[in-house]
Amino acid sequence: MAGEAYSSLSLCLSLTVSSPFAGLTHVTCWDSCCHFRPQMAALILRPLPQTSSNFEAFPRNRLAKGTQNRPHSSRRRSASALVASASTTGATGRADGRNGNGRDGPSSAAEFGTIDDIKAALYQALTGIDKGIFGATSSKKSEVAGFVETLESRNPTPYPTDHLRDKVDGCWKLVYSTISILGSTRTKLGLRDFISLGDFFQIIDVAKEKATNVIKFNLRGLQLLSGQLTIEASYRIASKTRVDIKLERSNITPDQLMKIFEKNLDLLLAIFNPQGWLEITYVDESMRIGRDDKGNIFVLERNDDIEV
Repeated sequence: MAGEAYSSLSLCLSLTVSSPFAGLTHVTCWDSCCHFRPQMAALILRPLPQTSSNFEAFPRNRLAKGTQNRPHSSRRRSASALVASASTTGATGRADGRNGNGRDGPSSAAEFGTIDDIKAALYQALTGIDKGIFGATSSKKSEVAGFVETLESRNPTPYPTDHLRDKVDGCWKLVYSTISILGSTRTKLGLRDFISLGDFFQIIDVAKEKATNVIKFNLRGLQLLSGQLTIEASYRIASKTRVDIKLERSNITPDQLMKIFEKNLDLLLAIFNPQGWLEITYVDESMRIGRDDKGNIFVLERNDDIEV
């Protein structure tokens, strides 16, 4: 018996040293040492079957798994990276973990940079998509939506309708909207060939409770003739963040442009008709963001120096 125990122990030690997993603890081998018999040696020493996996792929240290290639914690992240992380988490700056629009999110939005950082990243994301009117990729829309939501969570004016005169009154220029003119609609309106869409302005007259939208058009086929669609609407305050809007009248000038759009005027007005309600989700001295009852997003920048 002593000889058998010695043989089995020697066999187990040999197996442990020569195993490709020698760096790992093999509890089964040690627990079974005292029960081995010489006649089991052939079974124990049988070579392990080869697999397509490389032994080096096996984690040598399970605690270190997933920690490789991480940036050093003291490395400074760029504003774009900070804001991009905000867009994937729906961050909010309120201490109760909810933003001004009731969306859930973490309460540490300050880590995503300043409002100016977020605006800069938003403007960069808007480059080359012409206000989004003629469409954008789903990834681009998602990126822009993330920046918009982050700004909304940092809204410095939580009750904007209390500050219409000093925050909203004046002229604004549209820089992004989820309103889109695509496919057959764009073809019917002639916006593929000889008509191009220009700037979109909104003039808010708080004293008269009036909002005027001016959409500029350029006609390449008529010696670069310029024209515009003007939509006048009235509004009334519905809540601390919302206004109800009523369409009053519309007009297209000059007559040449009116004749071109005449057959599809209803279609054109259906796209730009502001009637319904508008939630002001962000406003400061230079930027305003709104969401309407049709699910559209509007991002505008203050532009009081331009005559419309």
